[in-house]
This record gives sequence, structure tokens and C-alpha cells, in this order.
Amino acid sequence: MVVVFALLFAAIVRPAWAEVFDPASFTLDNGLQVVVVENHRAPIVNQMIWYRVGSADEPRGKSGIAHFLEHLMFKGTDKLAPGEFSRIIASNGGEENAFTSFDYTGYYQTVAADRLEIVMQHEADRMRNLKLTEDVVLPERDVILEERRSRVDNEPGGKLGEMRNAALFVHHPYGTPIIGWEHEIRELTTEDALEFYDTWYAPNNAVLIVTGDVELEDVRRLAEKHYGPIPRLEVPQRNRTVEPPHNADVRIELADPLVRQESVSVTYRVPSFRTAEDKTQAYALQLLDQALSSGATSRFYSKLVVGEGVAVSAGSSYSGDDYDDSSFTFYISPREGVELAEAEAALNREIETLIAEGITQEELDRAKRTLHGTAVYVRDSVAAPGRIIGVALMAGQSLEDIEAWPERIEAVTLEEVNAAIEAVFEDAHTVTSVLKQEPTS
Repeated sequence: MVVVFALLFAAIVRPAWAEVFDPASFTLDNGLQVVVVENHRAPIVNQMIWYRVGSADEPRGKSGIAHFLEHLMFKGTDKLAPGEFSRIIASNGGEENAFTSFDYTGYYQTVAADRLEIVMQHEADRMRNLKLTEDVVLPERDVILEERRSRVDNEPGGKLGEMRNAALFVHHPYGTPIIGWEHEIRELTTEDALEFYDTWYAPNNAVLIVTGDVELEDVRRLAEKHYGPIPRLEVPQRNRTVEPPHNADVRIELADPLVRQESVSVTYRVPSFRTAEDKTQAYALQLLDQALSSGATSRFYSKLVVGEGVAVSAGSSYSGDDYDDSSFTFYISPREGVELAEAEAALNREIETLIAEGITQEELDRAKRTLHGTAVYVRDSVAAPGRIIGVALMAGQSLEDIEAWPERIEAVTLEEVNAAIEAVFEDAHTVTSVLKQEPTS
């Protein structure tokens, strides 16, 4: 028995490369990976279960089924009535939620540390024991349709964003909205939801992340007790289509009386951390994003908002945590009295200057300091480490990649950032999205 315990402990000790969250990880016999981040500042614990399936894995013609199933996961099992899990969490002073992305679906609860077993027991129960009937499924489908109406159909920015993604990813499923197309949502059935659930929701297709005031050995004991008995399944390989080369720039314009703030964005399809052939390129793009849009001293804000005074906001956006290719967006919103075309011209001038000249060493050093400061701040949070680790693992990164991030960011040179700018922007085709305010008659 002593020898067995020693071997188990050896399998979950923290690795020598731990630098950011100091995580420990082990894998149950059924394939469930468990990650633990101890934080004893407050008697609180956060449990997150991440499934490696999102809207980009949906069968063609069934858009929205991943998000629909996320809602239905709260509708009960043989042990729990619909909504009872949520009532149990609330009665124990906790909070919960769930989320769906292109690449993953997640569920989390934050409770007092001594309530961890309660939420773990019920989360494990619904991993394989979800029960659905028409009387709970069909009303929830109406909820999804109303959510789509409020977030997309009645929101000009939401409608434009859908069209931008559809133009940026013409063939790849990232071009289909996570919430789904309305006409396909209306056709989703109980059988569709159960088939998707039975296909993807399995311990060997999931990662359990527990952060907060916990001990590693206690989490292992509880995970073995509640998740350990769940059998592994044969989960299909992700079969994503490949986006073809784009041969022309695309421009999308939407005018609507509901527009409160006009804007222009220019978006490029770029590599993510997983798809970049040269991994340094993704770190370089992350630093570039910081240099261009982080704070009042960043390039775009200082030049377009403060200097030229043509904008109320201007910047960029890049996230490399996609399973497939990602996007890099430059954006601007004009100041009152400034024509949208003038603001767009100013934005394009800055993009052209960036491609021609790159950034400076001073901008790169400031971006590194900002990112390192952010990493220090999130260590104090109970929930943030689980979110960051989960997103990275779902995108094909490893715990070592996460923990080595400060060192890899620091190692990026100015030459590497400017080489990345030239490689991904110079000859790439763009999607320009224009949001206009249409005068009411």
C-alpha cells in the first residue's frame, strides 16, 4: 500500500517548469484530466469542467446544438429534477454558469471550500446521466431563439459580427455563429441534443480544473470517487474543414437607426498558437496587440484618439487561443463631428505605417511589462486561473506552455515581432466591417 501511494503521488507532483499558476495535474483511469491550482487566500473553491467540443464540431445543418445542449444540461438527471442543481448551489451560497465557444463548452461553480464535494457529485452525475423530455427541451429552444433575437437580430453590432465571421471563414465552421442560424435552431430536436451529448460528453473528452482553497490529495480523492466510475467512450476525432486561400478583400457595411456608435474594423485571418508553424509568431502577435491598444500610451490610442483627435476609441484585438486559425482586428470609432470615412482613412494610414515600419523597441518593452503585470494580477484570483488554463488546454496547448509563457514572451525580439507583421499582414486579404448610423425618417 505504501508503494502504491508513493507511485500515485509521484504522478501528480508539480513539475519543475511551473512559473505562473504552479498547477498539479493527474489523469484518472477513464481518461479525465484533472488540474489543481491551490490558492489559500480565502476559503473559496472554483470547479470547472471543460469539454473538447464546441459549435465548430456541430453536424452541418445543426448549428446551435452545442449551445442548446449547454442550456439543457441544467434540466436534470434521474437524481435531480430540472433546475435542482442550480437551487442546491444557490442554497449553499454559491454561483454557477456555463459557456459555449467554437472549440469548447464549459460549466463552473464557485462555492465555499467545504462544499466542493456537493458540486463535484452533481457535475459528475450530469456528465453521463442527463435526462431530456420534450416538455423541457422545446421551451428551452424558445429561450435560445429569444437570446438570439436580443443579442444578434436586434443588435446591429451582432448582425455585422456574424457577417464578418462568415466572410473571414467562408468554408471553415468558424464562419457559423456559435448561437446558430435562426432557421436551424428552430429545427433542433430532443434527439439532436441527446445524440450530440452521447457523442462528445465523456470523461476522456474533458478536463476538470479545481482552483482555490483545496489540497491536492483531497481533490484526487473526490475526483476518483465521483468522476472515476464514469466509463470512457470512443469519442470521434475532430473533423474540421480547412479554410481555402482568400483571393480578394471583402467589405461589409451595415446601416441601422439603432447604431449608437459608428465604427470601422479591418480583420485579417492569422495563425493561432496551435496553427502557427513558427510558435514565436503567435507570441509576437500577442505582444503586437498589446503595443497597439493597451492603455493611453499605446500607439493607436495616442495617435488616433489623443494626437489626431479623430476617434473616441481605436486599437486592435488578437487572441491566439483558437483551435484553428484566429483573427487580428484593427478598429476605430470616430469622434463626434468626424466623418466615418475620415476615421477609416486614418486607421488605414496607421495600418500601412505599421506594415512598412513595424513597432519600436520601446513599444515592445512596454508591451512585455504590461503582459507580465497582468500575469501577476491573475494569480490572486480564484476563478481566473481555471479560465486561462482551460482555454489554453482546449486549444491544444499544454500546462508547460502556460507556465513557460512569461519566459517565451520575454524571449521575443523586436526583429521577430516585425517579421510577424510582414508575414501575416503584408500580402493578406482583409475583411473590412463598417457600422453606420442610418438617420431615422
